[in-house]
Amino acid sequence: MSNVKELLDAGVHFGHQTRKWNPKMKEYIFEARNGIHIIDLVQTATQIDGAADFLKGVVAKGGKVLFVGTKKQAQVSIKETAETTGQPYVCERWLGGMMTNLNTIRKSIKRMVELETMESDGRMAEFVKQEQSMLRRELNRLHIRLNGIRDLNSKPDAMFIVDIKREHNALAEARRLRVPVVAIVDTNTDPTLVDYPIAGNDDAIRSIKAVLGAVTQPMIEARAAYDATSEKLKEEVAKKAEAPAAAEEAAPAEPAVEKPAETVAEEAPTEAAPEAAAEPAEA
Repeated sequence: MSNVKELLDAGVHFGHQTRKWNPKMKEYIFEARNGIHIIDLVQTATQIDGAADFLKGVVAKGGKVLFVGTKKQAQVSIKETAETTGQPYVCERWLGGMMTNLNTIRKSIKRMVELETMESDGRMAEFVKQEQSMLRRELNRLHIRLNGIRDLNSKPDAMFIVDIKREHNALAEARRLRVPVVAIVDTNTDPTLVDYPIAGNDDAIRSIKAVLGAVTQPMIEARAAYDATSEKLKEEVAKKAEAPAAAEEAAPAEPAVEKPAETVAEEAPTEAAPEAAAEPAEA
């Protein structure tokens, strides 16, 4: 089980004011103190373990987990966690259709890559300064919004969301596409909207970082195991492909069978027909 003391030190147990609570969070609330709901961290620790096992299973199969958290308190932790685990992320702004209209989003990503190439190979410098400035502003805007999902070519296999009230559009798209969702749910949210709720403070940097950190290590281990297995399979396939070629080169060449030369039959000399034997003379 996750360390309850570490969660306590990070302030994961602090919920919202009691007047802002969602009754569906009742089972995860330990008590109310000074007008603030206190979350039951024993349940939170259990939820973290369940979510971590689920995400580990997704990554172990080569699946993608999209991390989403655009509020200021979550941006850095979301980006660091996603980069550490090799997963896509959105930490600036959720663009409508990021999942439900991914083909259109991919066109913008293609444009971003094109501008990056122009910058690196010097073609951008061929434009006048005003055009260069416009192109760089466009690149910067695209990079901020889309760099985290540049390698996302299809819908993710799971999503991790910080603050489902703020990220309601992302949650709606995930539910529409039936993408399993793991989320930190505070006392003012509806935990039934997600598949793997983690009751906790979604407003404090330390709290968000603590929860993300708890699910990171299993994902890193799963990713390393998956990469190692994939590399081994590639090597085996390469060896199998090389084996027939090597055997063919090693085999002695079969001697060429020469066809016998066709000879023109010599014409047999024509023998003269024997002359009739002379009759014996009469005595």
